[in-house]
Amino acid sequence: MTHAAHGASEPHTSTGVDNVKMAMWTFLGSECLFFGSLISTYLLYHDTTGSGPTSADVYDIPFTSISSFVLLMSSLTMVLALSSIQQGNPRAMRIWLVATAFLGLTFVGGQIFEFTTFVEEGLTLRTSPFGSAFFVLTGFHGAHVTIGVLMLLGVVAMSSFGRLGPDSARPVEMVGLYWHFVDIVWIVIFTVVYLIP
Repeated sequence: MTHAAHGASEPHTSTGVDNVKMAMWTFLGSECLFFGSLISTYLLYHDTTGSGPTSADVYDIPFTSISSFVLLMSSLTMVLALSSIQQGNPRAMRIWLVATAFLGLTFVGGQIFEFTTFVEEGLTLRTSPFGSAFFVLTGFHGAHVTIGVLMLLGVVAMSSFGRLGPDSARPVEMVGLYWHFVDIVWIVIFTVVYLIP
């Protein structure tokens, strides 16, 4: 057996984990460090507001709670999408992926509305270290959600144009791993940023 043939038939690392899945887990591990540093920075500066508004002045916990619930529900639709493709139902998978993308966009829309409100109330990136830490942390998370939405729509397009077989669940599974990671990060951010103070 040639090396090329061996590589084609054995897509696993020496740990027995699929190469693509191992790459995704490695990437998500680096993202944990990235968000860990942003959360740590926020914790260091959340009380440093200077003459600007404080978290108590601007946070709207009920609104953010609803927005968080929407994002968490997208994890359910993502699971249903993966289950659909594993059962050989690409049409149902596309429906659930579009639903997941819609919920993700709804969350991002809520975040944009929240940012706009905060700016109107005097909290910006330049107002204080608190403002900088808040906008950088939540802004990067919103960017990750947006990237996730593009990935979801990309898988939908692949399936719609016949580039994703009915028994090919790997792309959906990889996007699902990323999406669940983004949701879990938001649970941490929501707890640390909005609930603990």
